Amino acid sequence: MSTISNFIAPDERAGELACVSHAVVKKDARGLLQGRAVYTNDLAPRDSYIVSLLRSPHAHARIRSIDTHKAERIDGIVAIYTYEDVPHERFTLAGQSFREMSPYDTLILDRTVRYIGDEVAIVVGTDERAIAAAKRLIKVDYEVLPAVTDFTQALDNPVVVHDEDDIRAYIPMGEDFSRNLICHEVSEVGDLDSAFAASDVIIEHDYETQAAQQSMMEPFSCYAYTDAQDRVCVVSSTQVPFHIRRQVATALQIPQSRVRVTKPRVGGGFGAKQTGCNEIYAAFAAFKLGHPCKCIYTREETMACANTRHKMRMHVRLGAKSDGTIMAIDLDVLSDAGAYGYHAPTTVGLAGHKSLPIYNHARASRFSYDVVYTNTTPGGAFRGYGATQGQFAVESAVNELADKLGIDPCELRLANIVHEGETCPQYYNEVLRSCRLDDCIVRAKEMIGWDDKPLARDLGDRVRALGVALTMQGSGISNVDIGSIDIRLEDDGFFVLNLGATDVGTGCDTIMAQFAAEVLGCSPTQIVVNGVDTDTSPYDCGAYASSGTYVTGMAAVSAATKLREKICEQAAKFMDVAPEQVIVADGRVFVDDGADDDVVTVGQIASGKVREMTLGELANRCIGIGLQPGYLSAHASNSQPVSPPPFMCGIAEVDVDKATGEVTVVDYVAAVDCGTVANANLARVQAEGGIVQGIGMALTEDVQVAPDGFLRTRNLMQYKIPSRLDVPDIRIDFCPSYEPTGPFGAKSIGEVVINTPLGAIASAVAHATGNYVRTLPITPEKALFGEE
Repeated sequence: MSTISNFIAPDERAGELACVSHAVVKKDARGLLQGRAVYTNDLAPRDSYIVSLLRSPHAHARIRSIDTHKAERIDGIVAIYTYEDVPHERFTLAGQSFREMSPYDTLILDRTVRYIGDEVAIVVGTDERAIAAAKRLIKVDYEVLPAVTDFTQALDNPVVVHDEDDIRAYIPMGEDFSRNLICHEVSEVGDLDSAFAASDVIIEHDYETQAAQQSMMEPFSCYAYTDAQDRVCVVSSTQVPFHIRRQVATALQIPQSRVRVTKPRVGGGFGAKQTGCNEIYAAFAAFKLGHPCKCIYTREETMACANTRHKMRMHVRLGAKSDGTIMAIDLDVLSDAGAYGYHAPTTVGLAGHKSLPIYNHARASRFSYDVVYTNTTPGGAFRGYGATQGQFAVESAVNELADKLGIDPCELRLANIVHEGETCPQYYNEVLRSCRLDDCIVRAKEMIGWDDKPLARDLGDRVRALGVALTMQGSGISNVDIGSIDIRLEDDGFFVLNLGATDVGTGCDTIMAQFAAEVLGCSPTQIVVNGVDTDTSPYDCGAYASSGTYVTGMAAVSAATKLREKICEQAAKFMDVAPEQVIVADGRVFVDDGADDDVVTVGQIASGKVREMTLGELANRCIGIGLQPGYLSAHASNSQPVSPPPFMCGIAEVDVDKATGEVTVVDYVAAVDCGTVANANLARVQAEGGIVQGIGMALTEDVQVAPDGFLRTRNLMQYKIPSRLDVPDIRIDFCPSYEPTGPFGAKSIGEVVINTPLGAIASAVAHATGNYVRTLPITPEKALFGEE
């Protein structure tokens, strides 16, 4: 009997113990509903000093001098630190695996400030009023420098954002900081010139996506203290605890062994908290003062002084035959990194490498990009991570091609899309082992009644229209991301699972318990999942790149499999049988009755033909006095050489008011291929939430920067995210494939779901009005009158 069959197949079990693909309730659901979840600020000691930051009023300036003497005399002020008081070692706040692709261009405090809101001084005090008064009394003499705030003018601009001589990129990426150029790359497949020459029609346009705010409910929050061993302990609302440990150690110039990071409940991140933020300031103050210090950003700081989605301008040239066969795609991207290069090289890569492979049959394709510095709020990670931007451009061009040729947009895609088994040159030559994108298109069409409706129909005061878009993403970063799991059997027969993956509300903890329970033949309720503490949790890259279910999930399966084997071996000793005869299921271990079947059924268990004991009995015997057999535990890590993409088709139905141009999404459907659906409820919520964010980016969200670099949209009154009244009842269905490299055939779903609304809504508006809006967001004016 094979080792892997030492558990009962799901269809042979009692229904409540079949874990994977079932709508298992989130482990923290009850606590959240009852308001018992505690967040970073709830946990900070009451006597914590408050850390606040004096910020630059200029987009670009050099500090001549800072006078803090009057401010330091205010009652309640503990300390004030300037660039003269902190280590001068550059680092990056990008939450990426070491060595990071992002340039080391940041100091705790720098003498040069590079955007309005850049940090000038750290003010530590006992109360907010004293700190506010002290910040008013700090006198800073600035040499105001020229600034470049338009990213289309940044390359080779006389204004050099980073002219320091100690900035460095550990991984070459085509950088030339003297030109404001962070990275450059060209990826070309096939003979582009001949493919365009053979095309009957060419679509060529610029498309632009705006900077966007992640707008999570909990602002950036952390506190820090020093422990009895003089270690710096940081408690942070972060997606990347292990990367924060490295950032703090690098910035403070201390060994990582002297830094500990723990993550409590996180009130959302959507990628924003993949970038480090205020942890370094709280850690520095606690390190210097030996007293707990907390730094909780205001909403304005969270929006204006942290990070946003990268603004991008994309030039697409698409060639096709008159029958709709796509021959060539040329995508050139210019990305705005803002004042610092966090995630700049990695984000832009997804713009092409996650959009061009969808049309893998094109004879030739080219993807080129430049990323530049500007004197604006830094860019960072946001759900979709560059694929959102690139797929808006490519999908919009494909929609315009369909309209120009008079071909149904869905049928044109069905004739050109990638299929299972194909090798994707623009996706790092990966072979697709699972892909049901064609079925996603067909299912989405059925859901919205595509074939029964015209692309646009006049309803009197408004026009109702349809639009479609496709997307793919990834499942972790191949050969980079690592997930790890420790699991042990405790007395009384329950399990404790320690993981380094960061649950930011996605249900990662629940999914890992489901995978482990599936292997161990128990209910997920029998598995206790512990959150991240870098001292005790196994290493994990963090919550980003859609890595949780796929990368860490395989570690959970591997660790649980090892533990199950140990359970069988130990039970075999107690039962005086071979380990291959022992079965683990339904919270019990029992001996095969000698039947020829590899799998023992519940009926056989009930028949009394086997010897058995509960997991509790086994565990108690293992750790009981004088019984010696040993403590049962297992560890596994996982890193994958591939990143299998999930796929999605989204269709929008919108109304455009003839008089005002107001665009209303009246229906939105989506069909998703995320491999095996690990948890139907969680997958559906992920899809619905991502689509709402995509609708917001398509229609209302816009980070607006004045020519002098001042960010106008500094709160949620000015920055418009959709409310429940702004979105329809979004309908989701799944077209499950089976990914052989994933846990029980699963792929990711976290990011792919945000990408389709941009292109689908833009196409629907074009069908309604004849105006192609190529610069987001789609305002009523653009919908009604087009773009200049």
